[in-house]
Amino acid sequence: MTTFTALQAREQTTQGFEQVIVERDTAELPAGELLIRVRYSSLNYKDALSATGNRGVTREFPHTPGIDAAGVVEASSVAEFAVGDEVIVTGYDLGMNTAGGFAQYIRIPASWALKRPQGLNLREAMVLGTAGLTAALCVDKLEQAGVTPGDGPVLVTGATGGVGSVAVALLATLGYEVVAATGKAQQSDLLTRLGATRVIARSELQAGSERPLLKEQWAAAVDTVGGEILFNVVKALRYGGSVACCGLTAGTAFSGSVLPFILRGVNLLGVDSVELPLVVKASMWDRLSLQWKLDLEALVTEIGLAEVPQAISQILAGQIAGRVLVRVD
Repeated sequence: MTTFTALQAREQTTQGFEQVIVERDTAELPAGELLIRVRYSSLNYKDALSATGNRGVTREFPHTPGIDAAGVVEASSVAEFAVGDEVIVTGYDLGMNTAGGFAQYIRIPASWALKRPQGLNLREAMVLGTAGLTAALCVDKLEQAGVTPGDGPVLVTGATGGVGSVAVALLATLGYEVVAATGKAQQSDLLTRLGATRVIARSELQAGSERPLLKEQWAAAVDTVGGEILFNVVKALRYGGSVACCGLTAGTAFSGSVLPFILRGVNLLGVDSVELPLVVKASMWDRLSLQWKLDLEALVTEIGLAEVPQAISQILAGQIAGRVLVRVD
């Protein structure tokens, strides 16, 4: 048994939820084939929901959030992993109803872990995290649908968020003309540095919601926000265009006419990075470590566990841009 430090979300009787640093014992962790000493995690919107009591994400409290973790195997009961292996864990139930990466140790099923690709160190892997993996999956979906850099502008909504900012950087690196949409005009310079050729206000995507079709603008899009904005993006796709959908910060409701689909032949592509088969995740991580490797230091804010509660408040208030890397000391 080993004592370790963890962040824990706790329900208070009258004051909602709090996040506190606690000492735990590895004997308290759930069953699993791998015990991992976590070196880095990252803060995602889903982590903030879990940490503040959203029972659609986490059912029981107290709980340790953190849907991402990168670290070193300290104990293994399977032949596939040895003590000392460096591994990445993203998605599945980690940080949702299984104690997650905002802790010095996690214990998980071996089927959730993959060995760190040689082209990424543990820190780089968590700069990407679930957000980077999701962005890569979105770009891959668009390319599978036939989108190429010469087709025209590709829109990225929620462009200053974790997924959006990595998507902007990846698309630009691959030679696409990227238009970044954001509600944070003060971050326009950052998006330009990442490779966006144009930055537009989020409000531009909210106009015309009452119309069944909008002027054709986008060859493709990565949508991280959902809601009314997503359907306005669909209505403004060029003939045969595609949008990869992966987020819900603007809402889960999706309503509109079938006209964009039957008159312009557009495609709405769903992207999931949580329950994705591990072999597919591994292929994406390999690409992110080699031909799709990015320099994302301009996006990174690095914090320790003690600073996570403040960052949770900031991400829920829409005050964070880019990626928050959590150093687990």
